[in-house]
Amino acid sequence: MPGIRARSPVRGFVIQGSNGEFPFLTSSERLEVVSRVRQAMPKDKLLVAGSGCESTQATVEMTVSMAQVGADVAMVLTPCYYRGRMSSAALIHHYTKVADLSPIPVVLYNVPANTGLDLPVDTVVTLSQHPNIIGIKDSGGDVTRIGLMIHKTRRQDFQVLAGSAGFLLASYAVGAVGGVCALANVLGAQVCQLERLCLTGQWEDAQKLQLRLIEPNTAVTRRFGIPGLKKAMDWLGYYGGPCRAPLQELSPEEEEELRLHFTNNGWL
Repeated sequence: MPGIRARSPVRGFVIQGSNGEFPFLTSSERLEVVSRVRQAMPKDKLLVAGSGCESTQATVEMTVSMAQVGADVAMVLTPCYYRGRMSSAALIHHYTKVADLSPIPVVLYNVPANTGLDLPVDTVVTLSQHPNIIGIKDSGGDVTRIGLMIHKTRRQDFQVLAGSAGFLLASYAVGAVGGVCALANVLGAQVCQLERLCLTGQWEDAQKLQLRLIEPNTAVTRRFGIPGLKKAMDWLGYYGGPCRAPLQELSPEEEEELRLHFTNNGWL
């Protein structure tokens, strides 16, 4: 996630999330990226590193290694290749084992658009009771589900984070405490401004800003994904860089459509 500059008002950086292309990196590359970010970023920022792998053993090993190269928190994606057998019992066992052996706190990562698997709310509630599991990034976009998780974990020291800027306002309205948003790579100040408006109760202004963020957010996530996000980063003064194969760059027609989503909302 090289796009957010240190001057951006974010609380920290998530490395090796969905937009970090981590499924296309070797284990050593994943660790090197985190190590280099740790060396370059301000000391007062939080470094959250994605450490999820398909097996429990590999996830434990990657989580320990991420801590060794400087991660403050591990964000652990649900294992999904054998999703038909990923019952609540299997997922609870997986995350409990990782959290038991992790030297740093663990955040659950639910992104059903990529995994085809939705962490059941009751599973999240059970895991929230583990002292080393401190929260969840939920990218599913179901605000009813987010509100239910917040309600059912309210007695735990557990934080629910919106996984996308497209439903950030709605998530704050039901009690989320933050967000991990792809759009923050290109519109970090604006995403943080939306947070401030929500937290200070300026809901009318927050709604206006939220509505202007929905189209560009959808464009760099569901519509065009990583190639779209990297192109937008290039436009807005960051370095997006090439995608790793098999991801392909945008076609000229796609690039023009992407640009319209930003210009029509006043961001370019």
